[in-house]
Amino acid sequence: MNAPHPVPDATRLATATAAEIAAAVTAGSVTARAVTEATLARIAAVDGAVNAFTDVTAERARARADAIDAARAAGSALGPLAGVPFAVKNLFDIAGLATRAGSKINRALLPSARDAMLVEKLEAAGAILVGGLNMGEYAYDFTGENLHDGASCNPHDLTRMSGGSSGGSGAAVAAGLVPIALGSDTNGSIRVPSSLCGTFGLKPTYGRLGRGGSFPFVTALDHLGPLARSVADLALSYDAMQGADDRDGGQTPRPFEPVAGLIGDGIAGLRIAVAGGWFRAKAMPEAFAAVDKVAAALATDVTVDVPDAARARASAYIITAAEGASLHARRLADRPEDFDPAVRDRLLAGLAIPASWVDAAQRFRRHFQAEMAKLFEQHDVLLAPATPCRAPKLGQRSFVLDGEEMLVRPNLGLFTQPISFIGLPVAAVPVRVDVGDAPELPIAVQVIAPPWREDLALRVAAELERRGVASAPVAVL
Repeated sequence: MNAPHPVPDATRLATATAAEIAAAVTAGSVTARAVTEATLARIAAVDGAVNAFTDVTAERARARADAIDAARAAGSALGPLAGVPFAVKNLFDIAGLATRAGSKINRALLPSARDAMLVEKLEAAGAILVGGLNMGEYAYDFTGENLHDGASCNPHDLTRMSGGSSGGSGAAVAAGLVPIALGSDTNGSIRVPSSLCGTFGLKPTYGRLGRGGSFPFVTALDHLGPLARSVADLALSYDAMQGADDRDGGQTPRPFEPVAGLIGDGIAGLRIAVAGGWFRAKAMPEAFAAVDKVAAALATDVTVDVPDAARARASAYIITAAEGASLHARRLADRPEDFDPAVRDRLLAGLAIPASWVDAAQRFRRHFQAEMAKLFEQHDVLLAPATPCRAPKLGQRSFVLDGEEMLVRPNLGLFTQPISFIGLPVAAVPVRVDVGDAPELPIAVQVIAPPWREDLALRVAAELERRGVASAPVAVL
């Protein structure tokens, strides 16, 4: 993994990593205003093709940059993300904007009076918000195709999906529009875009990062987290976002547990295994080849079965459909015509799920947590595919997995849903393998750790990055 260093010239400002930008701004070799202007210029030049942004907060960003530069001139200490541009999925509140959550209906909401908690925390660390990002309607999506705002396109191939529902977040990072973007992950919505767009992503432990000021989807499963082009940037942003959130009653109180200083510790002594069973079935060859490449690099030949993963996925579906439908019941009654039909119909189906099914799914959730805890007594980290394939074509409705034709929209989350179902921390690491369709495109591997051990997942991710097995270069557009 490369150590942070000052950005050498203005031509790299817009596509530098967060660590590079913060080092340069802190050292005074570049101003925060220059970084901001370079970022805004790149968004203006590139985003017309990618469609990652729904809102660009240019004047706010310039004012924030000028304040950082003034603080440095006055000799004040700067934060660890000084001058770093970032953007957020448009389900995060941004003061002065309506929180659209990818929908048509929410555009009538009053502008938010306050930023989301994680936006506030990143700005307190010196980062600069440059806008809101495209997403699947109400986060019920794995494709990145939005009926109202258009699809966010994959920067590595504009004819392909970016993934969802944080598709704009994955696309913005992969296109070099921002070094860090925030997304949400209920069933895989950080990890799927990370896989299709070739970025690093972190889904923290459920309850770790505060969700205050974010539009919910399934409160029992919703996570928030960052996407970035380096593990160091994931760690820096994750550390900045830790801490209590008095607006999120579901947050688990935890002490500050920084990881940025630990990611270089390597993997010596870690017990790493490949997840088998469910995680070795129904995927394209590239998904398994990526896991095998990572396992070989980490010198592990251990494979373990994850018990009841198929039931975990089914239970996650039940909870998602029922709770999501309940959240939107009034909107479904009052404005059904303003939903994307693909989203509306799944939510309507969720209204018909018996309460007894939801109760059974929640009881199974506790059982699955206990079974996974036993597995982690023997292993520190598990490896699994993030998606069953590389990025499908925009508009593609089905694919064939293990001889079975399956719908793309729900099944891009085949391997992510059983993991988020019990809130485990996961780092998505982008890999390239020379097998399967479109070998020039990335695909990611999930590095799964026990609860509250984000440090373990990021240590493994950093080791893979250091060895050149995982990387997230800016797409050539």
